[in-house]
Amino acid sequence: MTTTRTPVQHGERRCYLRGCRRPECLNAHYRYMSRYRLDRERGGARRVPPGPAAEHVQNLAAAGWTVGQIAAAAGCAERTILDLRAQVNKTIKKDLADRILKARPTLATVPGTTKVSAIGTVRRVQALMAIGHSLADIADAMGMARTALSNTVCGRRPAVAVDTARSAQRVYKELAGRPGSARRSINRAITRGWAPPAAWDDDTIDDPQAAPEWTGYCGTDRGWWTHRQQDIPVCKACDQAHTQWKNEHNHLPRSEFMTALSASRASASRRGESIAHDGRELLAQGHTFEHAAERLGITLPYLHHELRRHPAPCESEAAA
Repeated sequence: MTTTRTPVQHGERRCYLRGCRRPECLNAHYRYMSRYRLDRERGGARRVPPGPAAEHVQNLAAAGWTVGQIAAAAGCAERTILDLRAQVNKTIKKDLADRILKARPTLATVPGTTKVSAIGTVRRVQALMAIGHSLADIADAMGMARTALSNTVCGRRPAVAVDTARSAQRVYKELAGRPGSARRSINRAITRGWAPPAAWDDDTIDDPQAAPEWTGYCGTDRGWWTHRQQDIPVCKACDQAHTQWKNEHNHLPRSEFMTALSASRASASRRGESIAHDGRELLAQGHTFEHAAERLGITLPYLHHELRRHPAPCESEAAA
């Protein structure tokens, strides 16, 4: 795609820069310079370093988007994107940088046979399997051969056709809120650490840099303890956060270190009380235990565990 520039007209600064001194062109230049001086006084910049925009373009390219698709989403010429990737210019216009950073090509604007990254499709299928849908049922719903879908899910096909990605999106929307009954799929997902739909954000599931949000606190030490309490594999972000926490507290005497460790563990334990409360509300509304756990974004055993640890007041009185 190439962008066709409109002809230069009187009343534009472009016309002034070509030597025209008609009143309307002089006014256009005056307005531009007034805004320019105001921006300078406020510390603003008309041109910015291209680094962030170039990195965003590289990320989009890594996700399978072509130069033309990126340019269309940013509203600029393909040459602009190519120059940005080649680091031709030391600075770029701020409004152009803003448009590029906001650019998010969509599958709706791409021909069905175009190849795109399989990341989003893989994550959606794995998430559906994590809540009990079999690979065979998902493939049938997508209108796809089971062997071909299996090869994609296992990483043997890094790219898929846009039509396949669209089918995965459609089936995901239909099944993400309905847990299945394929125990084999659930066990496979647990073994391989596949995240359920509740751990993914629809806005980031296609982003190669995004990570699933298992606990509501992933990337923190509290998230690490919550992983342990839910008895699910610790994600990389939480593992790094817990390691950092220990490094920051290693200088403490042993007794103080253990006190701080207990307090950190307790911060995750308090979440269990909220889970028990919310779980009982969902059960009272007629949801099954499986559906309640899915709605809360936790595993079924963890829901049962917190219900036992935090009994309702009437249950506590009955036990007494």
